[in-house]
Amino acid sequence: MKELKQEDWKEQLSKDDNAVILDVRTEEEVEEGYIPKAKNLDIYKGQEFIDEIDKLDKDKNYYIYCRSGKRSAQACTIMDQKGFRNTYNLIGGYSEWEGETVE
Repeated sequence: MKELKQEDWKEQLSKDDNAVILDVRTEEEVEEGYIPKAKNLDIYKGQEFIDEIDKLDKDKNYYIYCRSGKRSAQACTIMDQKGFRNTYNLIGGYSEWEGETVE
């Protein structure tokens, strides 16, 4: 896992053709807004979350966020343990996001 500040996360993401954005917040949080093209996998769903992670392509680069950065750091750690090579945690999460959003 790499911890990235918002500017670095956005810049790296914009240049990455192999990127997948994961939003690990709850559905209720996502309904308040999300980063475009993000796939929602709620980390609070426990085994269901793990099952969904297991379906993902380990060769992709995963840019992961939650509300504050704590749950996404957990998600990165889980994915790293499962053999994902490139996971990037958004420091500060969605609550500090100043980029484009979908409301």
